[in-house]
Amino acid sequence: MRINRLTLQNFRNYEEQSVAFAPDSNVIVGENAQGKTNLLEAIVYLSCGHSNRARADRELIRFGEKETRIVGEIDSRDRLFSIDISLFSERRRHIQINKVPAKRTSELSGVLGTVFFCPEDLTLIRDGAAARRRFMDQSLSQLRPRYAAALSEYNRLYEHKTRILRDSEEHPALRDTLPEFNEGLAIAGAVLIHYRARFCARLAEYAAASHLECSGGRERLNLRYETVKSITDPFAEQGVLIEQLLAHQRAHEQAEYASRLCLSGPHKDDIAVEIGGENARQFSSQGQTRTAALAFKLAERDIYQEITGQSPILLLDDVLSELDPKRQEFVLNRIGGGQVFITCCEEDRLGSLLAGKVLHVENGRVL
Repeated sequence: MRINRLTLQNFRNYEEQSVAFAPDSNVIVGENAQGKTNLLEAIVYLSCGHSNRARADRELIRFGEKETRIVGEIDSRDRLFSIDISLFSERRRHIQINKVPAKRTSELSGVLGTVFFCPEDLTLIRDGAAARRRFMDQSLSQLRPRYAAALSEYNRLYEHKTRILRDSEEHPALRDTLPEFNEGLAIAGAVLIHYRARFCARLAEYAAASHLECSGGRERLNLRYETVKSITDPFAEQGVLIEQLLAHQRAHEQAEYASRLCLSGPHKDDIAVEIGGENARQFSSQGQTRTAALAFKLAERDIYQEITGQSPILLLDDVLSELDPKRQEFVLNRIGGGQVFITCCEEDRLGSLLAGKVLHVENGRVL
């Protein structure tokens, strides 16, 4: 799997740009705020239909313009694909795959897969549970279209239920609609738990191996999926999961009325992380948590390859500058076998470590 060419029109700080990439390593060099990360952001958008940096699509449109276009020429599954995405400031976007309109954004992940790693991800272990849920959601949404659909449905129902709980004191009749939303949340939530449990099991295996290697065999990483307490076995059949989620909702009904918050469901899921038997978030050093974060992202790539039989595109956004030489070498030794993009400010830092095509970016132009 690789992207051969990327064409941008009015995307971020790029006015008009078409750039060809090498099938293996691509080093993107330039000073800060010149557009290096914007190139990676466009590739991520082609793979999933949303930006990892923007809250709304209109933020991707070049200042003063009303629309932007992202086109990728992609080699995937022994076929050539063209993904053409147009975003507009005042109307819905338009997505085409080989000139055929896409009905769902999940169709994009069937063509192009990416693993994006930025400096903020190095705090994945120290951050709260929301960061690790976001990691699971982003990974699984690319791998499992059914998961992406269930996540979208769960979020929609969660927002509706939250509004009902918030307004129910002034309008008590609204509570009569809650059973329908609770059932929908349990059905969608069971799908999320089903896939998250299996993903975490594979993640625990792959990440532990990477962490052990990076630490020189001195430290062991253990991961455990944590979900709703009423779930006795997250690997159980989905009918069982639904019943146990409904039971948890009933047990928290009065507390939800009192707090006006949705307290029950997998929207509070987490991945418990231990290094050497200790809670990593509380007791591990900065170096240990960074090694664990590296292991998470490399494991994500391994899982993608195991499930699809292809290596996703690996996007490293200025990550190496945040790592010590030992961890830099570990990452660079592990990224072979697929297409890789690495951004950096100084080409010399990578010259002795990585061979590949070098692209210089200056003021929204690839020189």
